Amino acid sequence: MKKLTIKLLTVAKVLEVVELDQICLGGLWKAEAYLREIESDKSTLITLCVEQSRFEQQPQVIGMGCLWSIVDEAHITLLGIHPDYRHQGLGQLLLLTLLEDAIARRLERATLEVNEHNLAAINLYQKYGFEIAGSRKNYYQPAGDAALILWLKGIQQDAFKSSLRQWRQGLEDRLSTNSYHLQDNEFC
Repeated sequence: MKKLTIKLLTVAKVLEVVELDQICLGGLWKAEAYLREIESDKSTLITLCVEQSRFEQQPQVIGMGCLWSIVDEAHITLLGIHPDYRHQGLGQLLLLTLLEDAIARRLERATLEVNEHNLAAINLYQKYGFEIAGSRKNYYQPAGDAALILWLKGIQQDAFKSSLRQWRQGLEDRLSTNSYHLQDNEFC
């Protein structure tokens, strides 16, 4: 059984997250940007760590996600899972955790940008109710790909909160079937 833990990013893990950022996102943020996010009370920057065995000294960071709290909106600024751990529900776990944080912050909706060619991410977001609201041309450089702007409204509504609990339980059951054990979140 592999133990999973979701934690707020700490200074001690910043360099590991920068390496993961390079692998997942092509070096979107540098260490200074992550350090600023750690210090901001408007930001939630989480990591997903896996401990493969009891003999490992430090759990490995395999995922990260961040949201900014802007007025009544959760702006999801990044979400990434190491390629070796994709297609197992771990990106969903980070997304649902960020949405739970947005609800706890009493935010009303969530938004994000995603590369128009990242069909796996688009499908993930749409699975949880995000809708395409527009696009930004030439957003991702150097390729010049457009970003799709996605919105999710009504996250404070009881129906959404109920769905979120059901999605979370179903996902935890799936992870357990795949030999993952999710420890209690250390920040929620």
